[in-house]
Amino acid sequence: MAAQLSSNNQVLHVSNFQDLIGTPFLGEVNAIGWTRELVGNFEEIANKIELTENLVVIEEATLLEMQLSEQGILAREIILNDLQVLKAQGAAPTLNLINNYERDDEHPGFPTDVYSYHVDRAPIPTYTLLCTYYGAASELIPNTQAIQKILIPEIRQELRKIYQGNEAGFEAFLTENFYDLHYQVLHDTQPMNFGIGNMWRLAVDHPESPVLPCVHRAPMEKPGEPRLLLIC
Repeated sequence: MAAQLSSNNQVLHVSNFQDLIGTPFLGEVNAIGWTRELVGNFEEIANKIELTENLVVIEEATLLEMQLSEQGILAREIILNDLQVLKAQGAAPTLNLINNYERDDEHPGFPTDVYSYHVDRAPIPTYTLLCTYYGAASELIPNTQAIQKILIPEIRQELRKIYQGNEAGFEAFLTENFYDLHYQVLHDTQPMNFGIGNMWRLAVDHPESPVLPCVHRAPMEKPGEPRLLLIC
């Protein structure tokens, strides 16, 4: 299958790992997805981990020690292979089991947690890679359908109240506290779901990026269904 652009020209779908990693971000494309149908029981792996905290990092050794069914073994092999090929690319992937992320309750009108539409930032040219094996999957919206929250007058006014400093340092305050990374949807836009099993490469905010960073968010987890996520 050849690479295919989505209808919003921002998302490129590819059919293999080499194209996922090697295809450059150009023009409007700032999200590349390796679409795949995975076999195996990933829920079984998720259920093997005791969630004593909101988020647990699953080490490879823990995966290898699991007593699994035949379908669970297939799922484990896929995860281990994904970890291996990503590490071979110089990435540092982690496998997380997520009950829920920490919520930002301090700013009810403009939360800065990952459930808010946001972009990732890096000091060097890089990208975000992620794959949801089980549970709710992330979502993105086109950049044309979003605006930085710091540009909305009402929110900007509230942020000035929090800042309480001189005008010269206000923009630096917004950046240092990551307020500039969060976005508001402009219209009644239907987000695009990343889907289960697909691996995604997202453009981030850095000075040398040839494209805009990808606006995305973490999903609200379903009760009793933790999220098994690979990210780097």
